[in-house]
Amino acid sequence: MYVAVKGGEKAIDHAHHLLAKKRRGSTDIPELGVEQIRGQMSMAVARVMTEGSLYDEELAALSIKQSAGDLLEAIFLLRAYRTTLPRFAASVPLQTGEMQMERRISATYKDLPGGQLLGPTFDYTHRLLDFALMAEGNELPAPAQEDLQAEPCPRVLEMLEKEGLMRVEKNTRAEVPDITREPLDFPTNRMQRLQALARGDEGFMMALAYSTQRGYGRNHPFAGEIRIGFTEVWIEPEELDFAVPLGDIEITECEMVNQFVGSKTEPAQFTRGYGLAFGYNERKAMSMALVDRALCAEELGEEITSPAQQEEFVLMHCDNVEAAGFVSHLKLPHYVDFQSELELIRKMHAQDQAEDQEYSIQEKRA
Repeated sequence: MYVAVKGGEKAIDHAHHLLAKKRRGSTDIPELGVEQIRGQMSMAVARVMTEGSLYDEELAALSIKQSAGDLLEAIFLLRAYRTTLPRFAASVPLQTGEMQMERRISATYKDLPGGQLLGPTFDYTHRLLDFALMAEGNELPAPAQEDLQAEPCPRVLEMLEKEGLMRVEKNTRAEVPDITREPLDFPTNRMQRLQALARGDEGFMMALAYSTQRGYGRNHPFAGEIRIGFTEVWIEPEELDFAVPLGDIEITECEMVNQFVGSKTEPAQFTRGYGLAFGYNERKAMSMALVDRALCAEELGEEITSPAQQEEFVLMHCDNVEAAGFVSHLKLPHYVDFQSELELIRKMHAQDQAEDQEYSIQEKRA
């Protein structure tokens, strides 16, 4: 709290009032509702849920409204609320292979079993402003419907595994750690890293992923498979001997195929990077998969030369809530610290001036 601000609590109350006014905007325009944000800003909602670590579209939409569209603030709000919720169960691993897909693409095979499903995507749109969207209330014409028979969609990387061409990670740890309850310790394992990356900032993640493709990490990726759709969440209550479903959630899953490795004792195989995010969150899942693979460098015996390969650098700086806090704390009063440095600079200037004067006197005597 700004305890040293002139006016004290009264000034802070006014600041709150001005923030509410800024958030509301012109009262001549209808107020934006939470359901509107939830339904029409689904990708922003997906990012807030993913980095806020809480799958609740309504609460994510509320946090976006409360933060006036500042997604980092919205993520902070949602994560803070999450800490107040009780934990009553842990879900069993998601069976993403049984996903009800609305999008499924692969850059490795043109004709893969189950086919390519483009779904809703910006990939084929013209990057031109569509002024027709300013005509509110107009319904878009629906495309012609075709009767398509659903086909099995086996995982691309599993197909490579069956041929012995994809490296299979050997997981020897029985219990999955929870980084929200246990702080990270270095060196980490891949389960800890994936949790941190899932909560990590999309922009930071994308910048690191971009760096790996520009040579900072020797990472040559192929998009093995990207899936977006709905999957069931199951839990196993202590009082029951079987699992029960809680409902469906929308997720984005990405598996990257990366350069192959091999040795005298192991055949050459491709390696993988993995990313998963809540909702329609393709860019985050892809970036996460690339960074995940880069962080496997030490385990694969690769030379660590780039920022994306250094787990401590990546994991200690990827959290946007912590990053925003460290940057924003500079707005708090630092009067004492600044005055001490100001006094030091003044003394140094005075010392320099005294030395200059002494030098001038000695020159005149000479």
